[in-house]
Amino acid sequence: MKPVAVKSAAWTPARVVATLGGIGYVRPAPGTWAAAFVLPLAWLGPLPCLGLAVLLMLAGFWAVRRLSREGAERDPGWVVVDEAAGQLLALAAIPAGAPWLWVVLAFALFRFFDILKWGPVGWADRRKGFFWVVVDDLIAGAMAAAALLALRAALLPEGLF
Repeated sequence: MKPVAVKSAAWTPARVVATLGGIGYVRPAPGTWAAAFVLPLAWLGPLPCLGLAVLLMLAGFWAVRRLSREGAERDPGWVVVDEAAGQLLALAAIPAGAPWLWVVLAFALFRFFDILKWGPVGWADRRKGFFWVVVDDLIAGAMAAAALLALRAALLPEGLF
């Protein structure tokens, strides 16, 4: 993969946020590394994961907008704050203290929807503008969360775990 051409490759605050402190430059599959990076946060429980997803979403909107002004391409692979936000959204469907298998399933489902870009994920991914760079991953996270909640309801109708 060749380096991304931008006006300035300096470590600006926007670049630090967008890359999650450099995780976006890890190869191969920087989005997968970013999603894996936030997995331990699942044990905080659903509300903290949801709050952190919102925080990273807002930070992602700011960073991507700022980077687009600096000349970054439309959706550079090194921007991974959106993958972390989407993964946290999926993790919000898991109760605190859930067995690790549910965390692995949340990871697999999020990456499945994010990579395949089915339905609304693909639709959002094809839109132009900084807003959509982040939103497609949030939709993938929401789809993963919905699948997890449906699975939990089907397998565990009397309780969470």
